[in-house]
Amino acid sequence: MAVEAGGSRSHDFRPLFADVADRIAAADLAFCHLETPLTDDRSAISGFPRFNGPASLADDLVDIGYDACSTASNHSLDKGWMGVLATLAVLDVADLAQSGMAASEAEASEPLLLDAAGITVGFVSATFGTNGLPRPEATPWIVTDLDVDALLASARRARGAGAEFVVLGLHWGAEYRTSPTALQREQAEALLADPDIDLIVGHHAHVVQPVGLVGEEFVVFGLGNFLTNQSASCCAVGTQDGVIVEVELQEVRGAAGEPASGSTIVASGITVTPTRVDRSDDHRIVDVPAAIAASVAADEAPDADLMASWYRTAERILADELPADLLTVRME
Repeated sequence: MAVEAGGSRSHDFRPLFADVADRIAAADLAFCHLETPLTDDRSAISGFPRFNGPASLADDLVDIGYDACSTASNHSLDKGWMGVLATLAVLDVADLAQSGMAASEAEASEPLLLDAAGITVGFVSATFGTNGLPRPEATPWIVTDLDVDALLASARRARGAGAEFVVLGLHWGAEYRTSPTALQREQAEALLADPDIDLIVGHHAHVVQPVGLVGEEFVVFGLGNFLTNQSASCCAVGTQDGVIVEVELQEVRGAAGEPASGSTIVASGITVTPTRVDRSDDHRIVDVPAAIAASVAADEAPDADLMASWYRTAERILADELPADLLTVRME
């Protein structure tokens, strides 16, 4: 769903993000997951089953406050190799960094490094598959595959290039399943056991999944849906639900003021803001706790759907029972 706009934009998605834009812009470094290819050819825009979004979305994401997006997903090859090139060109023009697609083998192996208030963050995106659409034999690197050994090598390259904290954005799991699969947990254990990987943020299930720990490192198994046209009528209860995940980074030093052994930057805690897509209001993304708090402040009964969404999201996020000082679900 998009609103037609004048000027250089064919669509304007910014009103749909109005309730959450300030929270996104306030982050020192903000990532999104871009599920579909993009095109600057309006006649080529398409929906299910092979998606192609308007180029103006990239400009809107920058305006909202995003710094980079993961682009590896099961829909990355919906428009083939040329769709990958078109997407990369759109993102380049918008000056929106990405990981997950590549126009060359050299580009595929080049680490993406980003600044978060003086901390150098490495970001690597990968997907479990591409809906059966094969990568061209000559260019297997155009969309990053979720291969544990290859991801470990990518993380090492990022660390070697100066990353102090490495994040993996993984497209994985089973659609509409709220609990992580055995394979998700196995992959999280293998990846986070490596000292070069510090955090995993996952997506694909279209429903919220829990935040877990492997050792002392976080894995966000599933973000749910942020901007979507899915609902319980087509898909599953909770497909209008999503989360904004805020990760606090902290520098750890030894008792004598020297850096601790291993990585000196760690994720010290996570705060989750539940969101919900209001399909009756142009698919506006609602900051659920803020909307509930506003109703209470106005001495009005909170919307029943928003209350149900908050409790459902909180239950799913907290399912791995992490300590309260490490994981918080925002209530206002």
